Amino acid sequence: MNTQTHILMCSPDFYGVQYEINPWMNRERKVDHESAVKQWNELYKILVELGVRISHLDPVEGLPDLVFTANAAMIFKNEAILSRFRHEQRQGEETHNADWLAANGFQVRRLPENYHFEGAGDALFYGDTLFSGYRIRSDARSHQMVGEMLGCRVIPLELVDAYFYHLDTCFCPLNTQTAIYYPGAFDQYGQTVLRESISKLIAVDEKDARAFGCNAVVVRKNVVMNVGCDSIARQIRAHGFTAIETPLSEFVKAGGSAKCLTLRLDGEEAAAWKETS
Repeated sequence: MNTQTHILMCSPDFYGVQYEINPWMNRERKVDHESAVKQWNELYKILVELGVRISHLDPVEGLPDLVFTANAAMIFKNEAILSRFRHEQRQGEETHNADWLAANGFQVRRLPENYHFEGAGDALFYGDTLFSGYRIRSDARSHQMVGEMLGCRVIPLELVDAYFYHLDTCFCPLNTQTAIYYPGAFDQYGQTVLRESISKLIAVDEKDARAFGCNAVVVRKNVVMNVGCDSIARQIRAHGFTAIETPLSEFVKAGGSAKCLTLRLDGEEAAAWKETS
């Protein structure tokens, strides 16, 4: 029996580019709020049609990036490893995220205050191994602590391009054999580790990477991504997946796309690419 995918989303009522903490953000490049709401609703609709159960985190005025729920925490079974944001502009999200997770049955766990860890944005399971992105937002030592807390193997990957500041902007497992990645986001060591660890590793070109082709939501054989990722869409279709493209340009303005807008509440280790029967 397949378990139902369970995702947390937050509507973009107060979303906008109100500060600049990554190279995508420019306060002079205004978000079209009506278009953002339409794009978010279309993503929501696609996920519901794929059979996803969606829970809702209430938006909060003054926390425009709360919409990017992937950064709230990393979920492992009934545990939520809460994010400790590097930038003070996002630190106000932490209490709101912790309250929701605790109220909905998760054991909320926190790293020490001097650690930086940005949840499922920087921590993705491939099989029983936790791949973790570090340097730009999360710390390598934070990921090692998370591995100790969960009792799992951790492979840290250094991110070297500021445009790909979270791991989920440049790496996406599709199933237990296959993943997509953008090589230019990683140092040579990281590229080598990924090639040696993943049997079917599909490279994304720079054009598709900058259209957030790796920032996809995987629901069984369905891969939901931003429009404009034609090359990677063709490649994953050739590997037996269904690529579903939906416009998310208003969220790209803040450095996010489909995956950033979702948090797997059934856990990254139980994500849809890890097929159940």
